[in-house]
Amino acid sequence: MKVRRARGWLTALALFLACPGTGVSSEYLSGETQAREYRLWYRNYDSPPIRALVALAFDKTPEYGSYRITRTPEMAQGRVVRELERQQSKLVDLANVATSKQREESLQAIPIPIDGGLLGLRVCVVLKESLPRFKGIRSLGNLEEVGIRIGQGAHWPDSSILQANGVSVVTHSRYEILFRMLENHRFECFARGVNEVLFDLELENNEDFAIEPDLLLAYPMPSYFFVNRHDHETAHRLQLGMERAIFDGSFGAYLNQYYGQSIDELNLHSRNVLVLENPYLTDESRAIGTRTLLELRRRIQILSAPQKTSYSNPES
Repeated sequence: MKVRRARGWLTALALFLACPGTGVSSEYLSGETQAREYRLWYRNYDSPPIRALVALAFDKTPEYGSYRITRTPEMAQGRVVRELERQQSKLVDLANVATSKQREESLQAIPIPIDGGLLGLRVCVVLKESLPRFKGIRSLGNLEEVGIRIGQGAHWPDSSILQANGVSVVTHSRYEILFRMLENHRFECFARGVNEVLFDLELENNEDFAIEPDLLLAYPMPSYFFVNRHDHETAHRLQLGMERAIFDGSFGAYLNQYYGQSIDELNLHSRNVLVLENPYLTDESRAIGTRTLLELRRRIQILSAPQKTSYSNPES
C-alpha cells in the first residue's frame, strides 16, 4: 500500500508565516497506559521544531490512539536510513531527513515538506577570522577561485548535490564532528539550513563561529518524514495529521512559530543567491521542491517589503 501524495502541501506554503503563532501542542504522552511508542531519530528528537511537528500530527489523529515519542540511540544519518529499511528495526520508527530518489525507493516518504522548503536554503557557518575570504563571491565559480570548501555530512544528500555542481566538499559521518573540523580549518563553510542554523549555534555556544552575512545557497530539496515501507499505520497517521494541520491553519502557525525568526534574522531577502541543481530527486519531488522554493522566495520578498507595517517574532 502506498501513501497517497498530499494535495495540501502548497496550501501550507501559502500559509507560511501568514498565521499568528497560536502555539503547537507539547503533549507527547496521553493519559492512557497503553500508549504506542514512536522512536524518533535522536537528531529530530533533539530539535524542538521537528519533535513538535510529530506531536502536532499525532494530536490531530486521536482515532489512532495515544502515543509516546521517545529518543533513539545516537546514530549517523546513513545508519538511521539503513535501520528504517529493516522491517522490524528495534531502534527507530521514523525520521525526518532530506529526500532523494534512493530514499523514496527504499523507504516510505510522507511527501509534505516539513519546513516549507527552508532546508534547501543554506547559509555558511564560518570562523569569524575567515569572513574576509567570502567578500565579493557572486557565483559558484567564485567559491572555487577563492578556495572555499564546504563541510557536510557524508550521508547527506547535500554532499552529492554540491559535488554535482562543482563545489569542493569535505565530509564526515557525524554532525557534531563537523563543527570541530570547522574549528580546525578542515573547510571554510559548514552549510546549514536556515531552519536549523540558529538552533545549531545556540547549542554550540562558540564565540568563534559566525553566520556569513551575504551568501545563500538554494536548491530544491524537500525534507520529509520517512518510515519503513511496511509501516503503513505510522505513515498514514503522519500524513493525515499533517494534512489536517494544514487545512485548519495550525501548520501555518507552526511554521511561523519555529521558523519566522530565522527568516527575519538571517536577512534572506538581501543575500546573494547561488542557485544549484539537484539531480537526485524523483520527478514528483523535483516538482514539489522547485515550486516550494519559488513560493518560499516569493513569501520572503513579501514579508521583507518596505511597506510591511507590522511583524513580530513569536518565541520559539
